[in-house]
Amino acid sequence: MIKLTDVSKKYEKEMVLKKVSLEIKKGSIFGLLGSNGAGKTTLLKTMAGIYKQESGDLTIDKQTVFENPTLKQNVLFIPDLPFFFSQYTVKQMAEFYADMYKDWNQERFDNLQKVLDLEVNKKVARFSKGMQRQVAFWLTLCTMPEVLILDEPFDGLDAVIRQKIINLIIQDVADRNMTVIISSHNLREIEDICDHIGILHKGSLILEKDIDDLKSDVHKVQIAFKDVPTSLFESLDIVHQEKRGSVHLLIIRGNKEEIDQLIKQTNPIVYDLLPLTLEEIFVYEMGGVGYAIENILV
Repeated sequence: MIKLTDVSKKYEKEMVLKKVSLEIKKGSIFGLLGSNGAGKTTLLKTMAGIYKQESGDLTIDKQTVFENPTLKQNVLFIPDLPFFFSQYTVKQMAEFYADMYKDWNQERFDNLQKVLDLEVNKKVARFSKGMQRQVAFWLTLCTMPEVLILDEPFDGLDAVIRQKIINLIIQDVADRNMTVIISSHNLREIEDICDHIGILHKGSLILEKDIDDLKSDVHKVQIAFKDVPTSLFESLDIVHQEKRGSVHLLIIRGNKEEIDQLIKQTNPIVYDLLPLTLEEIFVYEMGGVGYAIENILV
């Protein structure tokens, strides 16, 4: 388990993380969302033990991360701009990783070459941005990490390669109970792969929830009436409301069965419960409390 308790971090006089408390269960895939400058990368680097927090506690499996080389053998971080030695080939980088990480899996490295179809004797610097990111995943997954921390990990990958890498990550979560933290602006990717999410805004964690629980709490309803029952609207927790001709489009927070019962009692002539995307949920949920959703979502 990864546990943060009141973690704060500042650069010079600016507080970048403000008492962030969070628990990420082993074997889960956690999505970290937030506006530009919210502190996401700082939080990821603090989790990875690259930065040391100013105050608060951060542990992985009850061990502190910073300056803990034994623990860091099993905690791997892929930044938004992966780093490689400029003159090294993929093979030479693999040899470096094999020397650095005790659980390096050479058989997996050889097998993944067939999956990714990249030349091992080519200098990494000569690959495209997307191919370099593939190399970063290739090397990292062969260290057999227990915790994988990813910052905007799928940028530059085409759809086929992205899906291959996502499948590899999910396979490791299922087979080895690997824990994954992913920071991304792409809510559709987060929705597809993550089971839990958190939103960081101006250094503070403003929401942290299981995705299924989040979806079960907010509902999109399309209804029309012969005579509009104003008492119904007053009895519902309406987050957002639009009117398109005679049809009302409502985003309602609450228990689905209770909402359904209240609406059916008014005998609507049109009543449809529509699917909500994770992106829509965030727009309505977070917009309702005054946060700049246009900076959080893509």
